[in-house]
Amino acid sequence: MRLRRLGAPLLAAALACVGLGAALGAGEADAAPAPTPQCRQLDPSLPWHDGVREFLQKAIDANSTCMGTVVPGQNKVAIFDWDNTVVKNDVGRGTNMYLLKNDLVLQPPNKDWSRTNRFITKAAVKALTKACGTKVPAGKPLPTSTNTACADEIIAITSGKTKAGEEAFKGFDHRWMEASFVWGGNLAAGYTDAQLATFAQKAKVGYEANPVGSTQVVGTSTTFDYIHVYPQIRDLVGTLVAHGITPWVVSASPEPIVKAWAPSAGFTVDHVVGIRYLHDRKGRQIHHLKGCGGQPDGADTITNYIDGKRCWTNQAVFGVKGKKALKRLPADQRQVLGAGDSVTDVTFVKDATHASLAINRNVPEFMCRAYDGLFSKGKGGTWAINPMFIEPLPQRPTPYQCSTAGTTRNGDPAPVRRADGSIIPDQVDSVF
Repeated sequence: MRLRRLGAPLLAAALACVGLGAALGAGEADAAPAPTPQCRQLDPSLPWHDGVREFLQKAIDANSTCMGTVVPGQNKVAIFDWDNTVVKNDVGRGTNMYLLKNDLVLQPPNKDWSRTNRFITKAAVKALTKACGTKVPAGKPLPTSTNTACADEIIAITSGKTKAGEEAFKGFDHRWMEASFVWGGNLAAGYTDAQLATFAQKAKVGYEANPVGSTQVVGTSTTFDYIHVYPQIRDLVGTLVAHGITPWVVSASPEPIVKAWAPSAGFTVDHVVGIRYLHDRKGRQIHHLKGCGGQPDGADTITNYIDGKRCWTNQAVFGVKGKKALKRLPADQRQVLGAGDSVTDVTFVKDATHASLAINRNVPEFMCRAYDGLFSKGKGGTWAINPMFIEPLPQRPTPYQCSTAGTTRNGDPAPVRRADGSIIPDQVDSVF
Protein backbone atom coordinates (compact mmCIF):
# COMPACT_ATOMS: atom_id res chain seq x y z
CA MET A 1 0.00 0.00 0.00
CA ARG A 2 1.55 3.28 -1.13
CA LEU A 3 1.65 6.57 0.71
CA ARG A 4 2.10 9.97 -0.94
CA ARG A 5 5.55 10.79 -2.30
CA LEU A 6 8.14 12.06 0.13
CA GLY A 7 8.15 15.85 0.26
CA ALA A 8 11.09 18.21 0.06
CA PRO A 9 12.03 17.97 3.77
CA LEU A 10 12.33 14.19 3.58
CA LEU A 11 14.28 14.36 0.32
CA ALA A 12 16.70 16.84 1.85
CA ALA A 13 17.16 14.62 4.87
CA ALA A 14 17.80 11.61 2.65
CA LEU A 15 20.46 13.48 0.69
CA ALA A 16 22.12 14.58 3.92
CA CYS A 17 22.02 11.04 5.20
CA VAL A 18 24.09 9.69 2.28
CA GLY A 19 26.65 12.45 2.71
CA LEU A 20 25.87 14.81 -0.16
CA GLY A 21 27.13 18.00 1.45
CA ALA A 22 25.63 21.25 0.23
CA ALA A 23 29.06 22.87 0.42
CA LEU A 24 30.37 20.74 -2.48
CA GLY A 25 29.94 22.04 -5.99
CA ALA A 26 29.10 19.74 -8.87
CA GLY A 27 32.73 19.41 -9.95
CA GLU A 28 33.97 18.60 -6.47
CA ALA A 29 31.24 16.00 -6.00
CA ASP A 30 32.23 14.32 -9.28
CA ALA A 31 35.94 14.45 -8.45
CA ALA A 32 35.81 12.94 -4.98
CA PRO A 33 33.99 9.86 -3.68
CA ALA A 34 31.15 10.43 -1.25
CA PRO A 35 32.17 10.14 2.39
CA THR A 36 31.06 7.14 4.42
CA PRO A 37 27.35 7.62 5.25
CA GLN A 38 26.77 8.94 8.75
CA CYS A 39 23.20 8.16 9.73
CA ARG A 40 21.68 10.51 12.29
CA GLN A 41 21.29 9.11 15.79
CA LEU A 42 19.09 10.24 18.65
CA ASP A 43 20.85 12.99 20.57
CA PRO A 44 22.64 11.40 23.56
CA SER A 45 22.62 14.75 25.40
CA LEU A 46 18.82 14.63 25.71
CA PRO A 47 17.87 12.45 28.70
CA TRP A 48 15.60 9.42 28.28
CA HIS A 49 14.77 6.78 30.85
CA ASP A 50 17.30 3.98 31.14
CA GLY A 51 17.63 2.13 27.82
CA VAL A 52 14.74 3.83 26.01
CA ARG A 53 16.85 5.91 23.62
CA GLU A 54 18.85 2.84 22.58
CA PHE A 55 15.65 0.80 22.17
CA LEU A 56 14.09 3.44 19.91
CA GLN A 57 17.28 3.83 17.89
CA LYS A 58 17.38 0.09 17.28
CA ALA A 59 13.79 0.20 15.99
CA ILE A 60 14.66 3.13 13.72
CA ASP A 61 17.81 1.43 12.38
CA ALA A 62 15.81 -1.69 11.56
CA ASN A 63 13.54 0.35 9.26
CA SER A 64 16.04 2.81 7.82
CA THR A 65 16.80 3.76 4.25
CA CYS A 66 19.93 5.46 5.59
CA MET A 67 21.19 2.25 7.21
CA GLY A 68 20.08 0.24 4.19
CA THR A 69 17.79 -2.03 6.20
CA VAL A 70 14.91 -1.07 3.89
CA VAL A 71 15.02 0.23 0.34
CA PRO A 72 13.79 3.73 -0.56
CA GLY A 73 10.13 3.75 -1.51
CA GLN A 74 8.94 1.33 1.17
CA ASN A 75 7.50 4.31 3.04
CA LYS A 76 7.82 3.25 6.65
CA VAL A 77 5.61 5.26 9.00
CA ALA A 78 5.62 6.38 12.65
CA ILE A 79 2.43 7.62 14.36
CA PHE A 80 2.31 10.01 17.32
CA ASP A 81 -0.46 11.23 19.55
CA TRP A 82 -0.06 14.98 20.14
CA ASP A 83 -1.24 16.26 23.54
CA ASN A 84 1.06 15.21 26.39
CA THR A 85 2.98 12.99 23.94
CA VAL A 86 4.68 15.52 21.67
CA VAL A 87 3.96 18.50 23.91
CA LYS A 88 3.43 19.03 27.59
CA ASN A 89 -0.27 19.92 28.11
CA ASP A 90 -3.16 20.00 25.65
CA VAL A 91 -3.41 22.30 22.62
CA GLY A 92 -7.15 21.72 22.15
CA ARG A 93 -7.95 22.63 25.74
CA GLY A 94 -5.45 25.47 25.63
CA THR A 95 -7.16 26.95 22.59
CA ASN A 96 -10.54 26.61 24.30
CA MET A 97 -9.20 28.69 27.18
CA TYR A 98 -8.14 31.34 24.65
CA LEU A 99 -11.63 31.34 23.12
CA LEU A 100 -13.24 31.79 26.53
CA LYS A 101 -10.89 34.56 27.62
CA ASN A 102 -11.48 36.47 24.39
CA ASP A 103 -15.27 36.09 24.03
CA LEU A 104 -14.99 33.90 20.94
CA VAL A 105 -17.45 31.10 21.80
CA LEU A 106 -20.68 31.70 19.89
CA GLN A 107 -24.23 31.29 21.14
CA PRO A 108 -25.47 27.99 19.63
CA PRO A 109 -28.14 27.74 16.92
CA ASN A 110 -31.58 28.75 18.23
CA LYS A 111 -29.84 29.42 21.57
CA ASP A 112 -30.23 25.68 22.10
CA TRP A 113 -27.25 23.84 23.58
CA SER A 114 -28.80 20.49 22.65
CA ARG A 115 -27.81 21.35 19.07
CA THR A 116 -24.12 21.28 20.00
CA ASN A 117 -23.69 17.53 20.45
CA ARG A 118 -25.73 14.43 19.73
CA PHE A 119 -24.95 12.95 23.15
CA ILE A 120 -25.27 15.96 25.45
CA THR A 121 -27.61 15.37 28.39
CA LYS A 122 -30.62 17.41 29.45
CA ALA A 123 -28.78 18.24 32.67
CA ALA A 124 -25.89 19.76 30.71
CA VAL A 125 -28.22 21.72 28.42
CA LYS A 126 -30.09 23.09 31.41
CA ALA A 127 -26.87 24.06 33.20
CA LEU A 128 -25.44 25.82 30.14
CA THR A 129 -28.68 27.67 29.42
CA LYS A 130 -28.87 28.90 33.00
CA ALA A 131 -25.21 29.92 33.19
CA CYS A 132 -24.84 31.49 29.74
CA GLY A 133 -28.33 32.89 29.31
CA THR A 134 -30.42 33.53 26.21
CA LYS A 135 -30.00 37.28 25.77
CA VAL A 136 -27.14 36.92 23.27
CA PRO A 137 -28.49 36.18 19.76
CA ALA A 138 -27.65 32.85 18.12
CA GLY A 139 -24.28 32.99 16.36
CA LYS A 140 -23.01 35.95 18.38
CA PRO A 141 -20.15 35.85 20.92
CA LEU A 142 -20.95 34.96 24.52
CA PRO A 143 -19.30 37.29 27.08
CA THR A 144 -17.33 34.49 28.74
CA SER A 145 -14.49 36.80 29.79
CA THR A 146 -16.86 38.52 32.21
CA ASN A 147 -19.62 35.94 32.70
CA THR A 148 -17.60 33.62 34.91
CA ALA A 149 -20.59 31.32 35.54
CA CYS A 150 -20.85 30.62 31.80
CA ALA A 151 -17.10 30.06 31.45
CA ASP A 152 -17.05 27.76 34.48
CA GLU A 153 -19.93 25.65 33.18
CA ILE A 154 -18.33 25.28 29.75
CA ILE A 155 -15.00 24.27 31.30
CA ALA A 156 -16.70 21.71 33.54
CA ILE A 157 -18.58 20.15 30.64
CA THR A 158 -15.42 19.83 28.52
CA SER A 159 -14.35 17.37 31.24
CA GLY A 160 -17.56 15.35 30.99
CA LYS A 161 -19.69 16.60 33.89
CA THR A 162 -21.66 19.70 34.78
CA LYS A 163 -20.35 22.00 37.48
CA ALA A 164 -22.90 20.34 39.78
CA GLY A 165 -21.38 16.93 39.02
CA GLU A 166 -24.08 15.50 36.72
CA GLU A 167 -23.14 13.48 33.63
CA ALA A 168 -22.88 15.78 30.62
CA PHE A 169 -22.90 13.11 27.88
CA LYS A 170 -24.53 9.70 27.51
CA GLY A 171 -25.16 7.06 24.87
CA PHE A 172 -21.92 7.11 22.87
CA ASP A 173 -19.54 4.23 22.13
CA HIS A 174 -16.66 4.62 24.59
CA ARG A 175 -14.27 2.67 22.35
CA TRP A 176 -14.99 4.98 19.40
CA MET A 177 -15.15 8.43 20.97
CA GLU A 178 -15.10 10.56 24.07
CA ALA A 179 -18.06 12.91 23.65
CA SER A 180 -16.58 15.61 25.90
CA PHE A 181 -13.50 15.83 23.63
CA VAL A 182 -15.75 16.29 20.61
CA TRP A 183 -17.84 18.91 22.41
CA GLY A 184 -14.70 20.83 23.33
CA GLY A 185 -13.95 21.09 19.61
CA ASN A 186 -17.55 22.09 18.97
CA LEU A 187 -16.88 25.32 20.85
CA ALA A 188 -15.27 26.55 17.61
CA ALA A 189 -18.46 26.00 15.59
CA GLY A 190 -19.27 29.00 13.42
CA TYR A 191 -15.66 29.68 12.44
CA THR A 192 -13.69 28.57 9.39
CA ASP A 193 -10.63 26.37 9.78
CA ALA A 194 -8.47 29.37 8.88
CA GLN A 195 -10.03 31.44 11.65
CA LEU A 196 -9.58 28.65 14.18
CA ALA A 197 -5.96 28.23 13.10
CA THR A 198 -5.43 31.96 13.67
CA PHE A 199 -6.84 31.70 17.19
CA ALA A 200 -4.59 28.69 17.84
CA GLN A 201 -1.51 30.55 16.56
CA LYS A 202 -2.22 33.55 18.78
CA ALA A 203 -2.68 31.29 21.81
CA LYS A 204 0.48 29.38 20.87
CA VAL A 205 2.67 32.48 21.12
CA GLY A 206 1.80 32.96 24.77
CA TYR A 207 1.87 29.30 25.74
CA GLU A 208 5.31 28.76 24.23
CA ALA A 209 6.74 31.88 25.88
CA ASN A 210 5.44 31.18 29.37
CA PRO A 211 7.71 29.24 31.74
CA VAL A 212 7.01 25.72 32.94
CA GLY A 213 4.44 25.72 35.73
CA SER A 214 2.63 28.88 34.59
CA THR A 215 -1.10 28.97 35.33
CA GLN A 216 -4.03 31.17 34.36
CA VAL A 217 -7.53 31.77 35.68
CA VAL A 218 -10.39 31.32 33.21
CA GLY A 219 -13.77 32.01 34.74
CA THR A 220 -12.91 31.04 38.29
CA SER A 221 -10.95 27.94 37.27
CA THR A 222 -7.17 27.72 37.46
CA THR A 223 -5.54 25.86 34.56
CA PHE A 224 -2.17 25.59 32.82
CA ASP A 225 -0.76 28.58 30.94
CA TYR A 226 2.15 26.96 29.08
CA ILE A 227 2.53 24.37 26.34
CA HIS A 228 6.04 23.26 25.38
CA VAL A 229 7.24 20.76 22.77
CA TYR A 230 9.33 18.00 24.33
CA PRO A 231 12.90 18.35 22.95
CA GLN A 232 13.31 14.56 23.00
CA ILE A 233 10.27 14.08 20.78
CA ARG A 234 11.37 16.82 18.37
CA ASP A 235 14.72 15.05 18.10
CA LEU A 236 12.98 11.68 17.61
CA VAL A 237 10.87 13.11 14.79
CA GLY A 238 13.92 14.60 13.07
CA THR A 239 15.81 11.32 13.39
CA LEU A 240 12.91 9.37 11.89
CA VAL A 241 12.84 11.72 8.91
CA ALA A 242 16.60 11.35 8.39
CA HIS A 243 16.12 7.57 8.21
CA GLY A 244 13.30 7.79 5.65
CA ILE A 245 10.50 7.04 8.15
CA THR A 246 7.53 9.36 7.71
CA PRO A 247 6.16 10.79 10.99
CA TRP A 248 2.42 11.44 11.34
CA VAL A 249 0.24 12.85 14.11
CA VAL A 250 -3.16 11.33 14.93
CA SER A 251 -4.73 13.47 17.66
CA ALA A 252 -8.00 13.84 19.54
CA SER A 253 -7.69 17.64 19.33
CA PRO A 254 -9.29 19.51 16.40
CA GLU A 255 -7.18 19.22 13.27
CA PRO A 256 -6.72 22.96 12.49
CA ILE A 257 -5.36 23.51 16.02
CA VAL A 258 -2.84 20.66 15.81
CA LYS A 259 -1.74 21.85 12.36
CA ALA A 260 -0.96 25.26 13.86
CA TRP A 261 1.46 23.57 16.27
CA ALA A 262 2.82 20.71 14.13
CA PRO A 263 5.84 22.45 12.52
CA SER A 264 7.23 23.32 15.97
CA ALA A 265 7.92 19.62 16.49
CA GLY A 266 9.08 18.83 12.95
CA PHE A 267 5.85 17.51 11.45
CA THR A 268 4.46 18.72 8.13
CA VAL A 269 0.84 19.91 8.21
CA ASP A 270 -0.20 17.37 5.55
CA HIS A 271 0.75 14.62 7.98
CA VAL A 272 -1.67 15.68 10.72
CA VAL A 273 -4.95 13.92 11.49
CA GLY A 274 -7.07 15.58 14.16
CA ILE A 275 -10.77 15.49 14.90
CA ARG A 276 -12.42 16.38 11.60
CA TYR A 277 -15.66 18.36 11.70
CA LEU A 278 -18.13 19.03 8.92
CA HIS A 279 -18.58 22.54 7.51
CA ASP A 280 -21.42 24.56 6.02
CA ARG A 281 -21.43 26.03 2.51
CA LYS A 282 -19.51 29.06 3.73
CA GLY A 283 -16.75 26.88 5.12
CA ARG A 284 -17.74 27.35 8.75
CA GLN A 285 -17.45 24.46 11.18
CA ILE A 286 -20.73 22.89 12.31
CA HIS A 287 -21.52 20.56 15.23
CA HIS A 288 -21.07 17.28 13.34
CA LEU A 289 -18.20 14.95 12.48
CA LYS A 290 -16.72 13.31 9.43
CA GLY A 291 -17.11 9.54 9.49
CA CYS A 292 -14.66 6.65 9.53
CA GLY A 293 -14.81 2.88 9.17
CA GLY A 294 -18.02 2.91 7.14
CA GLN A 295 -19.77 5.28 9.57
CA PRO A 296 -21.30 8.11 7.50
CA ASP A 297 -20.47 11.79 7.80
CA GLY A 298 -22.78 13.45 10.29
CA ALA A 299 -23.58 10.29 12.25
CA ASP A 300 -21.18 11.56 14.95
CA THR A 301 -20.40 8.02 16.06
CA ILE A 302 -16.62 7.71 15.73
CA THR A 303 -13.56 9.87 16.10
CA ASN A 304 -9.90 9.65 17.17
CA TYR A 305 -10.39 7.70 20.40
CA ILE A 306 -9.18 4.16 21.29
CA ASP A 307 -10.42 1.89 18.46
CA GLY A 308 -11.65 4.99 16.62
CA LYS A 309 -8.08 6.26 16.60
CA ARG A 310 -6.99 3.07 14.87
CA CYS A 311 -9.77 3.69 12.35
CA TRP A 312 -8.57 7.21 11.56
CA THR A 313 -4.95 6.00 11.43
CA ASN A 314 -5.84 3.33 8.91
CA GLN A 315 -8.19 5.52 6.89
CA ALA A 316 -6.25 8.79 6.76
CA VAL A 317 -2.66 7.53 6.87
CA PHE A 318 -2.85 4.19 5.05
CA GLY A 319 -5.84 4.83 2.79
CA VAL A 320 -7.99 1.92 4.01
CA LYS A 321 -11.67 2.36 3.15
CA GLY A 322 -14.88 1.24 4.84
CA LYS A 323 -15.17 -1.18 7.75
CA LYS A 324 -11.68 -2.56 7.09
CA ALA A 325 -10.28 0.60 8.68
CA LEU A 326 -11.53 -0.64 12.06
CA LYS A 327 -9.45 -3.82 11.82
CA ARG A 328 -5.79 -4.33 12.61
CA LEU A 329 -3.79 -4.29 9.38
CA PRO A 330 -1.17 -6.90 8.49
CA ALA A 331 2.20 -6.16 10.09
CA ASP A 332 3.88 -5.07 6.85
CA GLN A 333 1.20 -2.39 6.39
CA ARG A 334 1.27 -0.90 9.91
CA GLN A 335 3.30 1.82 11.62
CA VAL A 336 6.73 0.75 12.81
CA LEU A 337 6.55 3.09 15.81
CA GLY A 338 3.62 4.43 17.82
CA ALA A 339 3.72 6.90 20.69
CA GLY A 340 1.03 7.99 23.14
CA ASP A 341 0.21 8.80 26.75
CA SER A 342 -3.41 7.86 27.46
CA VAL A 343 -6.24 5.40 26.98
CA THR A 344 -7.22 7.18 23.76
CA ASP A 345 -3.92 5.95 22.26
CA VAL A 346 -3.86 2.37 23.46
CA THR A 347 -5.04 0.64 20.26
CA PHE A 348 -2.94 2.45 17.66
CA VAL A 349 0.19 2.38 19.84
CA LYS A 350 -0.33 -1.37 20.40
CA ASP A 351 -0.52 -1.79 16.61
CA ALA A 352 3.09 -0.60 16.11
CA THR A 353 5.35 -3.38 14.89
CA HIS A 354 8.75 -2.40 16.32
CA ALA A 355 8.33 0.18 19.10
CA SER A 356 5.38 1.29 21.23
CA LEU A 357 6.37 4.32 23.29
CA ALA A 358 4.33 5.16 26.39
CA ILE A 359 4.73 8.55 28.04
CA ASN A 360 3.78 7.73 31.62
CA ARG A 361 0.81 9.77 32.89
CA ASN A 362 -0.47 6.95 35.13
CA VAL A 363 -3.43 6.09 32.84
CA PRO A 364 -4.40 2.54 33.91
CA GLU A 365 -5.47 0.71 30.73
CA PHE A 366 -2.63 2.21 28.73
CA MET A 367 0.00 1.49 31.38
CA CYS A 368 -1.25 -2.07 31.95
CA ARG A 369 -0.46 -2.82 28.32
CA ALA A 370 2.82 -0.91 28.40
CA TYR A 371 4.19 -2.69 31.47
CA ASP A 372 2.98 -6.08 30.26
CA GLY A 373 4.88 -5.65 26.98
CA LEU A 374 7.93 -3.78 28.33
CA PHE A 375 11.07 -4.49 26.32
CA SER A 376 13.17 -4.95 29.45
CA LYS A 377 11.16 -8.07 30.31
CA GLY A 378 13.03 -9.97 27.65
CA LYS A 379 12.64 -11.25 24.13
CA GLY A 380 9.58 -10.03 22.25
CA GLY A 381 8.85 -6.92 24.32
CA THR A 382 8.02 -3.98 22.05
CA TRP A 383 6.94 -1.36 24.60
CA ALA A 384 9.12 1.36 26.10
CA ILE A 385 8.01 3.61 28.96
CA ASN A 386 9.32 7.07 29.70
CA PRO A 387 8.23 9.56 32.37
CA MET A 388 6.94 12.88 31.08
CA PHE A 389 9.96 14.93 30.04
CA ILE A 390 8.52 18.02 31.76
CA GLU A 391 7.06 17.83 35.27
CA PRO A 392 7.07 14.01 35.45
CA LEU A 393 4.63 12.35 37.82
CA PRO A 394 5.77 10.54 40.97
CA GLN A 395 5.39 6.79 41.22
CA ARG A 396 1.81 5.61 41.40
CA PRO A 397 1.44 4.45 45.02
CA THR A 398 -0.58 1.30 44.21
CA PRO A 399 -0.39 -1.16 41.29
CA TYR A 400 -2.56 -0.70 38.22
CA GLN A 401 -5.62 -2.93 38.69
CA CYS A 402 -5.60 -4.45 35.20
CA SER A 403 -8.57 -6.73 35.92
CA THR A 404 -10.84 -3.66 35.91
CA ALA A 405 -8.80 -1.04 33.99
CA GLY A 406 -10.21 -1.78 30.53
CA THR A 407 -12.87 0.26 28.73
CA THR A 408 -16.01 -1.35 27.27
CA ARG A 409 -18.16 0.15 24.55
CA ASN A 410 -20.74 1.31 27.10
CA GLY A 411 -18.09 2.72 29.42
CA ASP A 412 -18.11 -0.01 32.07
CA PRO A 413 -14.80 -1.28 33.49
CA ALA A 414 -13.47 -4.57 32.14
CA PRO A 415 -10.30 -6.67 32.25
CA VAL A 416 -7.37 -5.66 30.06
CA ARG A 417 -6.67 -8.76 27.99
CA ARG A 418 -3.77 -9.99 25.91
CA ALA A 419 -4.23 -11.17 22.33
CA ASP A 420 -4.69 -14.76 23.59
CA GLY A 421 -7.54 -13.68 25.88
CA SER A 422 -5.63 -13.93 29.16
CA ILE A 423 -6.02 -11.09 31.64
CA ILE A 424 -2.98 -8.92 32.24
CA PRO A 425 -2.01 -9.17 35.93
CA ASP A 426 -1.77 -6.06 38.08
CA GLN A 427 1.27 -3.97 37.20
CA VAL A 428 3.57 -2.01 39.53
CA ASP A 429 4.48 1.50 38.32
CA SER A 430 8.27 1.21 38.14
CA VAL A 431 9.15 3.90 35.54
CA PHE A 432 8.71 7.31 37.10
